[in-house]
Amino acid sequence: MGIIEVTNIRVHAHHGCLAEESIIGSEYRVDLSLRTNLEKASVSDNLVDTVDYVHVNHIVKREMNIPSKLLEHVAKRIIDRIFLELKTVDKIKVSVSKINPPIGGDVEMVTVVLSSKRS
Repeated sequence: MGIIEVTNIRVHAHHGCLAEESIIGSEYRVDLSLRTNLEKASVSDNLVDTVDYVHVNHIVKREMNIPSKLLEHVAKRIIDRIFLELKTVDKIKVSVSKINPPIGGDVEMVTVVLSSKRS
């Protein structure tokens, strides 16, 4: 087994409960940790034997492009899509962060973290 981490995927998206958030949008950060078998890829040096992180990035950008009220909902959609499209991923941890959230204070970011195992 091994872990592939894709860190600090930055996107502009339209998530939130406030009407302004769905119009103006905000900056977001997504971090993922994927557990998968890396033994074959470590020997073969072949992309088809591992998780293609370009594909992971594409999944994140597609799901972040669909507006949601809650970051929890976005994180769950990312997990579901990765399990659907990347059959070798056994376990995933996804962090979705809203940078400079509109919560009436000086807050760098708010982060939701979800983890799941393939059933």
